[in-house]
Amino acid sequence: MRFDKKILITGGTVFVSRYIAEYYVAKGYDVYVINRNTREQSEGVTLIRADRHELVDKLSDLHFDLVIDTAYSAYDVETMLDALESFDDYVLISSSAVYPEYEAQPFKEDTPKAVNKFWGKYGTDKIEAEKVLMDRNPNAYIVRPPYLYGPMNNVYREAFVFDCALEERKFYLPREGEMKLQFFHVEDLCRFIDILWNEKPSQHIYNVGNKETVSIRDWVGLCYNVAGKNAEFVNIYDDIEQRNYFSFYDYEYYLDVTGQEQLMQETKTLSEGLKEAFEWYNNNMDKVNKKPFLEYIDKNFKERRI
Repeated sequence: MRFDKKILITGGTVFVSRYIAEYYVAKGYDVYVINRNTREQSEGVTLIRADRHELVDKLSDLHFDLVIDTAYSAYDVETMLDALESFDDYVLISSSAVYPEYEAQPFKEDTPKAVNKFWGKYGTDKIEAEKVLMDRNPNAYIVRPPYLYGPMNNVYREAFVFDCALEERKFYLPREGEMKLQFFHVEDLCRFIDILWNEKPSQHIYNVGNKETVSIRDWVGLCYNVAGKNAEFVNIYDDIEQRNYFSFYDYEYYLDVTGQEQLMQETKTLSEGLKEAFEWYNNNMDKVNKKPFLEYIDKNFKERRI
């Protein structure tokens, strides 16, 4: 039985927006997606075929109970708000990239926002998108996740490590692998959006993520384990840009997720989440945008292989 509530999701064809769309379809909601129809659509969604900057009258006569927007810029938000004729709640999926790397950590929601040298324009565009939304709709909600992961992830992060494990490669680890990362499973993101929608808390901007960080050494080990392998490491101490051979910048940060925890105490464990990610990847390897990490390793670290 379908609910009579309508949800509008921008995108809906890759990773976060696609997962969100299928999550709400599975719950029985009437899910609309906006995209240009250049990729396969999820089953059960209603497609609004359009460029989000050229909506014209595509949303006229439609009321949405919830809008979930993955906007990347102020212009994205402006054109969407201009086109929406009627809606109740709005959630913007922003990013932890809005926090500059030099501010004290863990980053809190009121930490000053500015350009982050690792994220550059991506982060400043998200800052501007947030500002436009809150200026025009102060009742909207903004969530700022760290690294998102899970099924449908088309970014070559955990999938890169899975490839190394499946090929039974040694893993080339930046230094001792002590750099820490913070993750958030895409299903937990959906669950938190549910809470915002249903409970409508007075706080409107939330950092979201797992409470605990994880070292890259332990994270790689978990990725190997869910693939049925044990990781063996080769430590790289050279002054080499690690993004040439590893899937993350040489930058660790930590979000304070106290606000999230007050509303949602439990999050999926990394082991459980990575197992789901691996199961999806095993059947969808062609859907990940792979980078030439392995080619770089084979060309530049050949003498270090045993």
